[in-house]
Amino acid sequence: MAQQVEFDKTQSFVRQAEILKVLGHPIRLKIVAGLMSQSCNVKKIWECLELPQATVSQHLALLKNKGIIEGHREGVEVYYQVVSDEARHIVEALFETPPCA
Repeated sequence: MAQQVEFDKTQSFVRQAEILKVLGHPIRLKIVAGLMSQSCNVKKIWECLELPQATVSQHLALLKNKGIIEGHREGVEVYYQVVSDEARHIVEALFETPPCA
């Protein structure tokens, strides 16, 4: 006999789906994973990723607009950090290593 499946009809998954969509791009996923350990300025990010500054800035803007990262100014530099706990949990789950059997 097949077990009946039930879905949670009370919880909206819109925010989680938005985060997954944004993190679905490899560059944005790399940026968020890198920013989880420390805040970085734009120059450091594009140097580490070996990408043009304009490309990195476009990805940072999208991550910022979706509330996943925030920037804070220190002099002329802007440092970014992950502020979304939901995004942090998703990235941690992606890179979690399974326990040894």
